[in-house]
Amino acid sequence: MQIESIEIKNFRLFKDTKIHRIPRLCVLVGANGTGKSTLFDVFSFLKDALSMNVAKAVTKRGGFRELASRGGEKSPIELTLQFRLEITGHERLVTYVLKFEQNKMGRTIVTREILRYKRGSYGAPFRFLDFSMGRGYAITNEEDFSKPDEALNREEQELDAPDILAIKGLGQFERFKAASAFRMMIENWHISDFHVSEARPSQEEGFAEHLSTRGDNLPLVANYLYENHRDCFDRVLAAMQRRVPGVAVVEAKPTEDGRLVLRFQDGSFKDPFIARYVSDGTIKMFAYLVLLNDPKPYPLLAVEEPENQLYPELLPELAEEFRDYAERGGQVFISTHSPDFLNALALDEIFCLRKTDGFTTISRADDSENLRSLYAAGDLPGYLWKQGLFEGVNR
Repeated sequence: MQIESIEIKNFRLFKDTKIHRIPRLCVLVGANGTGKSTLFDVFSFLKDALSMNVAKAVTKRGGFRELASRGGEKSPIELTLQFRLEITGHERLVTYVLKFEQNKMGRTIVTREILRYKRGSYGAPFRFLDFSMGRGYAITNEEDFSKPDEALNREEQELDAPDILAIKGLGQFERFKAASAFRMMIENWHISDFHVSEARPSQEEGFAEHLSTRGDNLPLVANYLYENHRDCFDRVLAAMQRRVPGVAVVEAKPTEDGRLVLRFQDGSFKDPFIARYVSDGTIKMFAYLVLLNDPKPYPLLAVEEPENQLYPELLPELAEEFRDYAERGGQVFISTHSPDFLNALALDEIFCLRKTDGFTTISRADDSENLRSLYAAGDLPGYLWKQGLFEGVNR
């Protein structure tokens, strides 16, 4: 899966914002308050709308009036994602459109939901799912690409309520292949909300393959990697030994009361330290390495300001690991204020957020002829950004 473009209308700071030609590693820069967190919340909103429903996802964010752009309370919010996704053995450029608004009764309803893609190399995209106000249709024999449009099986459906996503209801059934594939993709998005304080405590013994968004199951995942993917765990430990002076061993150790604690062995000391005694930076670096060495990358990983609590000299290598993760199959979105992190990036991986008249626009750094010339001459993006040469983007 790779998202190639995003269009956002009437969603907080994004009154009418488009992002095109999105690479597998997409890094956002911009002044505080320009909407970096808001873009990540678009991903979180879609995931919440799928797991709950659209009305509850809106309520979670303070209600429709709070979520809509200033002055847009009476207009619909519209999200459009264009992405590449394998469906029935074919890679397709798929477009998903979601439009929702508040009706006269004050209830949030889905006014339009469309999933479309081209069946062949030519012609207009075909709508395989089209719903409005809880009613619509979906195609059940998408694999029959050679058949004419009129030969495709269109199944009419009605959802339980007008605030439920059709991809949630129909995506549970294999016969609706596009909806099923898209639902599974969103369910596996990882929008990180990591908290060092939650990664420190001991964990009741159990089983966890993937790091949670808040990192509270870090000992379980570390233990899972150690026991089931030793090569991945060894890479994590090798990286820790390079970056954190003195770290020789990291282990998830069971206690007498049936809990699991992380212990870090410093070669200068006889006894290991448990997690609550090591620095925030050590815990955070270990968590990132566990996340980035997951044998099954998330289809989408979003991380805000990974530089916090880490030494600047560690950031270029961390940026390379995010890129490696993206190349293994997990598209990565990152926000940053760190010139050291930016120095490890290509110019076409950087997107700039600027606020004008209270609303945000997003552009590619390599759209600037001046930046392209300076970068081609050998200047690094982080230095250019620090010098204020990213026009209109203040640190």
